[in-house]
Amino acid sequence: MREIVELVRRWSIAPDELLAGLPVRAAELDLPATRVPIRVCEAIVARAHALTREPALAFHAGTQMRLSSHGFLGFAAMTAPTARAALELATHFAGTRTSAISLALYVEGDTASLVIEERTEMSAALRELLVLALLVGIWQIGQELTGRALDGRGECAFPMPAYARALPLGDRLRFDQPAHRLVFDRAILDVPLRTADAVAMRLAREQCERELAAVVDAGLPARIRAVMTGDTWPDLPAVARELRMSTRTLKRKLAERATTFSAIRDDVRRQRALLLLADRSLSIGDVGARLGYGELPNFTRAFRRWTGTTPQAYRASLARP
Repeated sequence: MREIVELVRRWSIAPDELLAGLPVRAAELDLPATRVPIRVCEAIVARAHALTREPALAFHAGTQMRLSSHGFLGFAAMTAPTARAALELATHFAGTRTSAISLALYVEGDTASLVIEERTEMSAALRELLVLALLVGIWQIGQELTGRALDGRGECAFPMPAYARALPLGDRLRFDQPAHRLVFDRAILDVPLRTADAVAMRLAREQCERELAAVVDAGLPARIRAVMTGDTWPDLPAVARELRMSTRTLKRKLAERATTFSAIRDDVRRQRALLLLADRSLSIGDVGARLGYGELPNFTRAFRRWTGTTPQAYRASLARP
């Protein structure tokens, strides 16, 4: 929200005008610990659109995104040794920045994806702004930190906004997709960052750990996803043992975050399925087996439930521009 306040200055809109009547002040947005309720975020975005009359605010917000705006997390990512290390920091500590969305990194074969996962109900305007700004911003920051042009594409699960056809990155953005994500070559993860600093990263990470500890179990879904890295799919009791807590405690903690073990496992399966289906050396049955489905019809039903289409139809769509 601080970035939106700064962005609308381009249209000569002062912070007090944008935030008038809302329970937050510009000075509060400068404080790292400030948390803005989701309904207030929606009001700020709606007012920004109304005052600027600029439909592409999401794109502009992405192009001006800076790591320095994200406090110790931004500093930790900036000083990481590689793109992989920076993204792993972002996914692990995203809960220190917001509870509205989370990030997850998936790697299958030669392809990787950084997924933006919605964690709360939000208006279409706020969703569009958050997702597009992150897709554009993360990609732009990645190019700045590595000092090279990075290939890949962005995908959004909502319909294409009318203004998107005129965007400079329009040919690298796809809409009406199964998930919000960046998809790119796995080799990019090993690209070194120009601003790497091992000592600075360690200090920043320690501060991020303290901030995360102050947010009750913010990293719990990520810890559960980390257990599901191979082709075996542990059940709830097995994951609870891995995390050193009882099954009942794990269920309760997830309920406090308005999610369930099954929902997280489905998220992991869905994102891995999207990457595996892009590998045409694997049959549809092979993909289902890797995801723990012994029977192809069971995988097909699950994939249709996740995406509204079949694995075969989704794979065919990948060949279309």
